[in-house]
Amino acid sequence: MARRVFDFSSDEDDDKKVADKNPVTYKVFFQDVSLPTPREPIMVLSNPEGAFEHHISGHFMDPAKRTAFNSDDPNAKADILKIDARFVEFVKWLGANRISVRLSGKSVRGGFAIYKIREVESGISSQLSAQDGFLQYMITRLLSSHISEDEFEAGSSEDDEVDDDNMKLTSLQSITDFLKCAGGTFPSNIRSWARRNLAVAASDEVSSEERRHAQRALSTMMNIQWKDSYFESIDPVEARRILDEELYGMEKVKQRIIETIIQINRTHKLPAYGILLIGPAGTGKSQIAYAIARILKLPWAALDMSAVHDPEQLTGSSRIYANAKPGSIMEAFSRAGQSNLVFIINELDKADSESTSGNPADALLTLLDNLGYTDNYMECMIPTTGVYPVATANDRSRISDPLLTRFAVIELPDYTHDEKKTIFLKYSLPRVLRRLGLSDKECVVTDEAADVVVDHYKNVSGVRDLEQAAEHMAAHALYLIETSKVASVQYDREAAIKLMDA
Repeated sequence: MARRVFDFSSDEDDDKKVADKNPVTYKVFFQDVSLPTPREPIMVLSNPEGAFEHHISGHFMDPAKRTAFNSDDPNAKADILKIDARFVEFVKWLGANRISVRLSGKSVRGGFAIYKIREVESGISSQLSAQDGFLQYMITRLLSSHISEDEFEAGSSEDDEVDDDNMKLTSLQSITDFLKCAGGTFPSNIRSWARRNLAVAASDEVSSEERRHAQRALSTMMNIQWKDSYFESIDPVEARRILDEELYGMEKVKQRIIETIIQINRTHKLPAYGILLIGPAGTGKSQIAYAIARILKLPWAALDMSAVHDPEQLTGSSRIYANAKPGSIMEAFSRAGQSNLVFIINELDKADSESTSGNPADALLTLLDNLGYTDNYMECMIPTTGVYPVATANDRSRISDPLLTRFAVIELPDYTHDEKKTIFLKYSLPRVLRRLGLSDKECVVTDEAADVVVDHYKNVSGVRDLEQAAEHMAAHALYLIETSKVASVQYDREAAIKLMDA
C-alpha cells in the first residue's frame, strides 16, 4: 500500500486531495518524497504572465499575514498556491525573519513548481540561526520526515495557542528555530516536551545545573529524526542473498528469519515480535543481526547486556544528580540518529543479574512492548513503534519467561565438520589472505590440512577459532616467503599437524 502523493500534472478531484488550511491563498498537500521534483514539488507559486522560468530570488512574506513570495524583480510577485505540509512552519519562519532565498522551479499547468530552496543571505536579525548551513540542514530533515493530516491539524492548533516570544532571543536559538521549522513533523508529545525544556533552559529562575541538563536533553532529542512506523516491502530474494553473504549453511535458520520479517510486505509495520537468536558462541548470531538491519534498511545500535549491572544504566538517571545522563537505550537512539532502528541486544541471557536497584532485564520489557519508552533523564515518552529488537544469547534457560514471550525464538545449531571445513577454506582463509596481502597461490591449504584444523577445534563451538587458525597459517607462510625466499608455501596433512601442535 503506497502513500498518497499529490500529482501536480492534473487538478482533477482537487478538493479530495488537498486540505485547505489557510483562509488566504494556499492549500496544503501531504506527501513523503525525499527528493522533490517539478511533479512532486515543495510548493507551487502563481506565475503571473509566465514571469518565472527557472531561478527566482527574493523572500517570503510572513504567511500568517499574507501567503506571497516577493521576487527581487519589483514587477514579479507570486502567491503560494499549494505547499507540502511539512514546510508550512518553515516558510512561516523564513517569512517572519525575511530570509532571502533562491528558488529553483519549473512552469507547470497552474503555476510555478518549486523543487529547491537555497539561502542567498542571512536574515536581518543577528540572533537567527540561518547561517552555517542551518537552512539546508533544516530542509534535509523536513524532507526525511512525514506528517499526516491529523498531525498537521493538531500542530496548527497547538502553535496558535503558544507564545514563543520569550524563546526567540535565548542562547538556544538554533534549537528554537529548528523546533519552529519542524512543526508537526515531530510527535506532539515531543513538541510539548521541547517547549517546556526550552523554557527551563532560558529561565533565570532555575539553577545553572537545571539549565545545563535541559539543554543537553534538547540537543539529544532534536538530533534524532522522528520517523513514522510505515515500512516498505522487503524483497525476499535480496533478503536471502544478504543472509547468504553473512552466514554459511543453516538453511532452516535463514528461512525462519525471512518468514518472521516478511509480514512487513502486507502490514507495512514491523512484526509484533523481535527475533531472539540462541546458539553456541561463534555461530554467527551477531552477523545475522547486522544482516537483518541491512534487509530492513535501518540503522542499528547495539547494547551488551553483560556490561549492564543496574537498571539505571538502561533507563538513565534523574536530573537531580549533577552527573546525571541519559540511559543506554536513549543513547542508542542518539547514535542511530533516528527513531526507526534495529536494536541489537547482545547476551540477553546475562540480563538477569539482581542488584539493589532491581533487575536490568525488567527495564527492557517496556521497550520490547513497543508502547513507548521513558528515560529518567529525558523525562519524555519516546515512541518505539519503529524499533525492531534482535537479541542474541547462548543459554536459553537463563532468560526469564516474560522476556522470551517478546521474541520469536530461533535456535542456531553448531556447524558440522563438513560445514566448518567449507567455512575455513572458502571464507576464513581467503579473508585472512586478502588482509595480509597474500594470493591464494602463495598459501595453499589442502583438504587434508583443513581436516586437521577442524579436528583440532572439534570440541570448540562456532568458527571463530578457525579464523585464528587461518591467521596462523597465513602469517607462517608469509614468514617463510620473506625469510626463505620461496614463491609459495603448501600445507598438507603433516605440515598442518606440525603447525597446529607447535
